[in-house]
Amino acid sequence: MDKEFNINDTLHTQATQTGRLRHFLDLADPRCLMPEFFFGVSLENARRLLDNHVKGDPSAKPPHVSNEKLWTAKKIVTAAVHPDTNETIPMPFRMSGFAVFGSPIVFGMLLPNPTGNMLQAVFWQSLNQSHNACVNFANRNATSPVTAFGAFQGWMGAVATSVPIALGLGQLVKMSKLDIKVKATLSRFVPYPAVASANIANLLMMRWGELQTGIFVKDNEGNVLGSSKRAAQLALFDTGITRVVIPMPLLLIPPMIMTGVQSAIPSLRSRPRLRIVVEAGVCVGAFIFGLPFALSLFPQQGSVEVSRLEPQFHNLLDSHGQPIQTVNYNKGL
Repeated sequence: MDKEFNINDTLHTQATQTGRLRHFLDLADPRCLMPEFFFGVSLENARRLLDNHVKGDPSAKPPHVSNEKLWTAKKIVTAAVHPDTNETIPMPFRMSGFAVFGSPIVFGMLLPNPTGNMLQAVFWQSLNQSHNACVNFANRNATSPVTAFGAFQGWMGAVATSVPIALGLGQLVKMSKLDIKVKATLSRFVPYPAVASANIANLLMMRWGELQTGIFVKDNEGNVLGSSKRAAQLALFDTGITRVVIPMPLLLIPPMIMTGVQSAIPSLRSRPRLRIVVEAGVCVGAFIFGLPFALSLFPQQGSVEVSRLEPQFHNLLDSHGQPIQTVNYNKGL
């Protein structure tokens, strides 16, 4: 961590996917749930250090405190504190808690269901969408008008989408004439299309208003130029791709790995306890690396040429009197 600390910057560049991946790996680091144990500094002390740094306290600036310690403090705080409200996010709904608290749910969805048990599908899909809704709401952009009722509507849309798809595909697997072992394998892949579809439904219901009114676009100096519906379309398209990719490593990779492992080690089938431990480890690993990978696909701040936007943005000048060629917008998560 030789980079000089800047409270308004990130340790890793956001201009490349590699930099964004490393950034989101920091945010999703489960060690941030217990920072005092893993990093030797509590969340409260990390917040105090950054507050003193912003106030100009010499004891909170180099050389009295290292850049590494300041970056670590920012990592701890960013992973636990909402940037808009400055409130501490409950552990189960933090990005850093996604793997720890979400893995059991994913593990439950991936349990073989060759008989198409409806209650099993309804329970795990509903629980997964409930957890996702809480995570989305806890990490929402608090400057945008997303109410608790709006989040509830998004959750209802997600559940109403995921449950029928999971049940329908489950019944197709159940009614097929395939071997019972093949059915068990196929049933493990049923959750992905259900969750991916639910993610899109949730996105559209939560952010439909943006398509109607547009989102703010800014010039390179940070000045708001107005609201653009076309920029909103671009933002939701990129976010939609991200929402479809997010469950891929979580719901597709573990079944493929476990199918390969059980083929290579047949004795694992007769040792259910060991198999559960191995599969749980695979799920946690997929969570830790899969979520940051999906979030890193696109920059948080999107950029678009003004020629692709509404006419009102075509002939604008910046503060230096030069034509504005591109504008920026917040993509959202």
